[in-house]
Amino acid sequence: MPERPAIRRVCVILPTYNEIENVVDLVRQVLASFDGFDVEVIVVDDESPDGTGTVVAEMAAKDPRITLLSGEKRGLGTAYTRGFTHALNHTEADVVIQMDADFSHAPLDAARLVARLKDHDVAIGSRYVPGGSVDSRWGLRRRLLSRWGNRFARYVAGMYGIRDCTAGFKAIRTSALRRVFPLRLKVQGYVFQVACLHALYIDGADIVELPIYFADRSAGETKLGRRDVVEFFVHVWWLRLLSRKTFIKFALTGFSGVAVNLGCFAALNAAGLNTYLASAIAIETSIVWNFFINNFWTFRDRTISARKRVRGLKFNVISLFTLAMSFATFVLLLWVFPDLPPIHAQTISILPAALANYFANSYWTFRSDRV
Repeated sequence: MPERPAIRRVCVILPTYNEIENVVDLVRQVLASFDGFDVEVIVVDDESPDGTGTVVAEMAAKDPRITLLSGEKRGLGTAYTRGFTHALNHTEADVVIQMDADFSHAPLDAARLVARLKDHDVAIGSRYVPGGSVDSRWGLRRRLLSRWGNRFARYVAGMYGIRDCTAGFKAIRTSALRRVFPLRLKVQGYVFQVACLHALYIDGADIVELPIYFADRSAGETKLGRRDVVEFFVHVWWLRLLSRKTFIKFALTGFSGVAVNLGCFAALNAAGLNTYLASAIAIETSIVWNFFINNFWTFRDRTISARKRVRGLKFNVISLFTLAMSFATFVLLLWVFPDLPPIHAQTISILPAALANYFANSYWTFRSDRV
């Protein structure tokens, strides 16, 4: 594996909002963690009402290695966009490091990540490779969101070789970052982590994961909210649409199937057929419609020896299974988030079912003989 250019200057970006209890010690520890590098810390503060920006400004006045960027609070993704833009345009950094400002990421691990960039473009501080772990104080809900959110991002966005797709602790060579920044997908919240990694992955960056211990914060409050969760699931799905032609065709076919379903149901209802029977017929009609469109358009470039009726049976089985999955997801969401409006739960529940539908059909029903 070829060696990359030598690393001399490192820029660490810390997004903050109400982190006055952590930021002073964290910045000092980050600056002390690197030996043999020129280090700059950029604190991107979202006008914290607790005075975080004020104390950072005082530190910056005494230490030229510290920079404060202040701006309106619009989410983690917006903060990182400001930080990356400044680092790329106003510093001579060879490496940009992104990390949380609450000591979830150990400052000493930042130097470990940079060391691995000797022969890689991106180094991820990973919770989910062998040796990685999370704080034992994490509750069941948080573990489920993190684990399944990672799996969702990995398989929907197509980053199959990466175990921690939502990691917020990364060291990135600026040469790789410049090729993908600014991102095509404009995101404001925590899904920025996935969007940025996906852009690097698609561009062909050489990515490595190092195990880390992810500590729970001991001071301050977590900023992850319901809006961030919804944005995450919606935009991870959109990443797939941006980069996969076959998936786009499959999604368009699915939308057409919805129209067929509703049109058939309305016509049968108007003809006086029993509502429940009309619903069942409409569902099966849309399944058959989707099968033929996928067979003759979405996957037409694949060489498939299986008989058409066998493929049709497989398609039906998968469709019925994913309907059950969608309902189960709906129930789970309302259990985990009891205050979530049912219409939001119903919308989100479509996504994992559609994902399962696509992959099951792509790798089973319409599996190419050349695979």
